[in-house]
Amino acid sequence: MALIDVFLRRAIRRGDLTLIKPDGSSTRFGAPDPELQPVTFTIHDKSVYRAILADPALGLAEAFMDGRVTLQQGDILDLLTLATANSRWENGTNHLAANRWRDLKGKFRHRFLRLNKALESKKNVAHHYDLSDRLYDLFLDADKQYSCAYYTDRDNTLEQAQADKKAHIVAKLAIEPGMRVLDIGCGWGGMALYIHAKTGAEVLGITLSEEQLKVAQARAEEAGVADKVRFQLIDYRALDQTFDRIVSVGMFEHVGVRNFRTYLEKCRDLLTPTGVMLLHTIGRADGPGYTDQFTDKYIFPGGYIPGLSEVLEANNYIRWFVSDVEVLRLHYAFTLREWYKRTVAQRDAIVALYDERFFRMWTYYLAGAIVSFTNGPLVNFQIQFTRDRDALPLTRDYMVEEEQRLRG
Repeated sequence: MALIDVFLRRAIRRGDLTLIKPDGSSTRFGAPDPELQPVTFTIHDKSVYRAILADPALGLAEAFMDGRVTLQQGDILDLLTLATANSRWENGTNHLAANRWRDLKGKFRHRFLRLNKALESKKNVAHHYDLSDRLYDLFLDADKQYSCAYYTDRDNTLEQAQADKKAHIVAKLAIEPGMRVLDIGCGWGGMALYIHAKTGAEVLGITLSEEQLKVAQARAEEAGVADKVRFQLIDYRALDQTFDRIVSVGMFEHVGVRNFRTYLEKCRDLLTPTGVMLLHTIGRADGPGYTDQFTDKYIFPGGYIPGLSEVLEANNYIRWFVSDVEVLRLHYAFTLREWYKRTVAQRDAIVALYDERFFRMWTYYLAGAIVSFTNGPLVNFQIQFTRDRDALPLTRDYMVEEEQRLRG
């Protein structure tokens, strides 16, 4: 208990944080800040202290999920926001970071114990994406885009931002009529259907989620384009066709470090000689790291968020060009805030679908992601690869022109 007091006294300077302890006593930390919601939380069990000291993210998460930590003022997003606002990554402070020993353990776990073979990949994908479609209907936009939106204006709706995301990505692909496009990790089919509707290209979407496949195929049938937009349950490594364009949004995080080069080499081989690929992935601004144990255990088992250096290193000596790189900083934070707001508004429906513990886990996951993009080192990378140096125009102007056309 004394260690937690010392830790919070040093860590919390901005924001009004009150801790109520198992014996009923309370301690206040920090100072009021107009940008931060005051937070009061209770630790009900002394074992929580040991869990938090052993692993702050996992210990707090499980205690919150189990009701051993509760909020009396503010919610879990307010608590995590207040904590991380005191240690913003770009400010060079790191009061809440894991200790060096935990860093070493985490990196060992993900570098040497996570191979993410094909069968493991399918199991890992099912853990998250084969949850009830009803859950995703409750907090996603109507097109079920479960990836970072693109905010041309901070005040745009989630629906507008997701439509703009599709336009932003497709514009970079320079798709022409008659082309064949591969969508790796196609989700519920929204991107594939959008590409065909806007460009006339034929699209193959692939996924390892049986639930997503059913929805995507049904959507293509309903739109009357099942002969032009097809979906398959298949691992990317098993494909033997060629495509003019490849798009991959939110899938690379599930590939696994050891498979980065395999993935990029396979994508290069799946392209025609003048082919182009657009890779959209969550990324780390701080370089190689490891997946925290809460995310690995409850949300994305086997997942890993890459540093840009890791992607580019894996790409060394593969004979195609990295022709464009864009870093999106706050777009996912805005997206996640909308998902969080909708999740909280649908609390009763989610509890009825699963239970109270699942709802707490899901809100902790979203809140943790929000602060990682707001105060932590997470960003999004959009990396364009081109097999032939003459495949695209000399400047990026074509992207802007095509995006305006698609959005218009």
